[in-house]
Amino acid sequence: MTFAQIILPLNLKGTFTYKVPDVFFNEIEVGMRVLVPFRGKKIYTGIVVEIHHTEPELFVPKEIISILDEFPILPNEQIRFWNWLSEYYFCNLGEIYRFAFPSSLKLESETYLKLKPNVTVDFELLDVNEMYLIQALEVRQLINLTEIEAFIPKKNMVKTINSLIDLQYIEIDEKIAEKYKAKEVAYLRIEDSILKRNLPEILLDLKRSPKQQELFLSILEKQTEHPEKPIRKSEVFDEGNFAHPQLKSLLEKGLVQEYFLQKDRLEAYSGEMEEIEKLTDYQLQAKLEIDEAFKEGKNVLLHGVTSSGKTHIYLEKIQEAASQGKITLFLLPEISLTKQIVQRLEKKYGKQLGFYHQKLTDFERVEVWRKVKNNELKILIGTRNALFLPFQDLGLVIVDEEHDSMYRPREVSPYFNAKDSALVLAKTYGAPAILGSATPSVETYYLAKKDKLKYVYLGERFGSVKLPEYQLIDFKEAQELKRIVGNFTTEVTEEIQKELDAKKQIMILHNRRGYANVVECESCGFVHYCSNCDVVMTYHKFSDEMKCHYCGQKANKPKFCPKCHSEKLNVRGVGVEQIFEEISKIFPDAEIDRMDVDSMRKKFAYEKLYEKIEIGETDIIVGTQMISKGLDFDNIELVAIPKADSLLYVQDFRAEEKAYQLITQISGRAGRISGKGKVMIQTYNPHHSVFQMIKENDSAKIYNHFLEERKKFLYPPFVKLILIELKHRREEKANRSSQFMGSILRKYLPEECILGPEKSPISKINLLYQYQILLKLPKGKKYSDYKNLVLKSFEEFDELPAYRSIKRHVFVDF
Repeated sequence: MTFAQIILPLNLKGTFTYKVPDVFFNEIEVGMRVLVPFRGKKIYTGIVVEIHHTEPELFVPKEIISILDEFPILPNEQIRFWNWLSEYYFCNLGEIYRFAFPSSLKLESETYLKLKPNVTVDFELLDVNEMYLIQALEVRQLINLTEIEAFIPKKNMVKTINSLIDLQYIEIDEKIAEKYKAKEVAYLRIEDSILKRNLPEILLDLKRSPKQQELFLSILEKQTEHPEKPIRKSEVFDEGNFAHPQLKSLLEKGLVQEYFLQKDRLEAYSGEMEEIEKLTDYQLQAKLEIDEAFKEGKNVLLHGVTSSGKTHIYLEKIQEAASQGKITLFLLPEISLTKQIVQRLEKKYGKQLGFYHQKLTDFERVEVWRKVKNNELKILIGTRNALFLPFQDLGLVIVDEEHDSMYRPREVSPYFNAKDSALVLAKTYGAPAILGSATPSVETYYLAKKDKLKYVYLGERFGSVKLPEYQLIDFKEAQELKRIVGNFTTEVTEEIQKELDAKKQIMILHNRRGYANVVECESCGFVHYCSNCDVVMTYHKFSDEMKCHYCGQKANKPKFCPKCHSEKLNVRGVGVEQIFEEISKIFPDAEIDRMDVDSMRKKFAYEKLYEKIEIGETDIIVGTQMISKGLDFDNIELVAIPKADSLLYVQDFRAEEKAYQLITQISGRAGRISGKGKVMIQTYNPHHSVFQMIKENDSAKIYNHFLEERKKFLYPPFVKLILIELKHRREEKANRSSQFMGSILRKYLPEECILGPEKSPISKINLLYQYQILLKLPKGKKYSDYKNLVLKSFEEFDELPAYRSIKRHVFVDF
């Protein structure tokens, strides 16, 4: 007997054993999709990950119902990758399957009932509900459970169905439907057989219907003028001269024929193709170092200052992989902010370039999935979910902006770091990898310095253009001298005016959404908290509402204090909307645009703004960290950061690193062509070590500072971090469960490795109270031993029925 281990798209531990019927013995292979029953009559699409002959001892396995694929849909490399992810990040294989596969490739199952064929029903044996169901089935061949609820009470439904099954009057039919449907476009043509008839005779027949006659002649004219170009059905209605009934009549008379052609949902580039420009000497040297590293079997950290031409080097390496017939995976943190690199790659690879990201519809994802499976693409640009595509011959992995936190969002399950996972995927396929950034993460920099990655440095901008100059402005001193306008010093406003007079563009960074952090009552100090979360709601002036940035709850701005009924309400804190409003008042004649999550919600909002900046219609761009990515324009020479301190004082051991990365990335937008870029940083603490080192522009010095701090307080890369979050609707239960988890962990791990349990910094989000435990585990061989003990602790915790309602989230290397 043959058995298969199958992953189901459910957040359950491990794989499930099913028996392979003899009829499928020669067909089934690892990586195929199969239909299997699970828990009663429900059917799921599973993935075969192992075939064996070991019969389970404790249960009788159910049989596989059907095989859905002629060939394996998931390569062995992906199965190995899934197993590594599951083990390393403490997540279930079913969780990975749900995230990795487009939902349209997972078939839906719905339970339907039907009458048994040739059955004779004795109605005297039936009660009222049974009679209703049989009569309904006589009228309609199939009825699903939802439809039955309309005429049989829910409490009697199962009893009625089981009774009729026992009487052998009805049977269950699992109607399975694959949701993906290829997109088809309707076209029109006039067949040769029609044209061979006497044309004047046809026109005479249509004389009574002049509009039909006109439409027939219009189609004939299009077909005669461009016989090679098919006529789209929608084309004939574009000008509004004809209506659908007129075409319907021509189709019914057989004078015009309608046919369908399959079409990709994603439009491929069809413009002129271009060759890649030659590398500069500096870039060529970096490329030779990368080639040398690949020969040694090492991956590469490409640390290039902003505008040094990292993309240019990527293009050369992509071309080399393509010439060997291999595909390149190009990972980006956010797809919407990468317009320029996409334009460059489209002109080189056209239809052989694919995209895969969360903004595609499910059907569009299936089409990209199938193209990758059939090896039709040379390069695939994608976000973190592109790691799970069924690559056949992966030849190169590039992770651009490898430091970006979008590679490890904590809000999406399963949690994993896409940058680290990309290195493992590349190793699984035997492909080299390049991690690129102007501001690498401290962990990646440390690996490079330890020679685990080859360190390649590009310290010169393209065309030997100078790096921007930094200027630190003491905001406290400016306040004392009364040289401020709102949140800007007169020094900054004068510099902005100078740039505007020179017809240059300016960027202003303030990394905080909304208008104000809080609306506060002046009389009693009351502030408006979110009812779902333990956070104060942010005021958004442009929509005139309060918003919670954690659960999305909205509320009208209060007109008076709900506690003391005072009308003296003040706004506290500064958001990007307030900065935008201030700068609009200071420079009323300038064209000012805002870029943040809230202003970019509309479709194509980013593309429209990008175009405005590119053609010079925008003078000043005010925005959050969004403006630090993907906006590479020739005319920007000044970047202003009015409240730089807010970047540093955040409850996060990476706060200084993130501040350095954001300031350096945004400064890279300035003076990319002229070399006259300037960055003005307003701060209450201009002598802060991070600001001083940014001003010196010495990356080695700043990374050594970060590493010393991390070593001193035992943070990555010197230890491994695991954060355990426990959540429940009742605070007392969340607290008790966290104490219990802490006591189990202390049984197995040394005391110095465990911090907590403690309330999370935000104690309630979306009505769930949160407690957390932080584990600081040693690196090296001991880490895997400790990790197994953590797993053992989870198993012991799960044995207690009282805590089964607790939601547990585990973040490894967060």
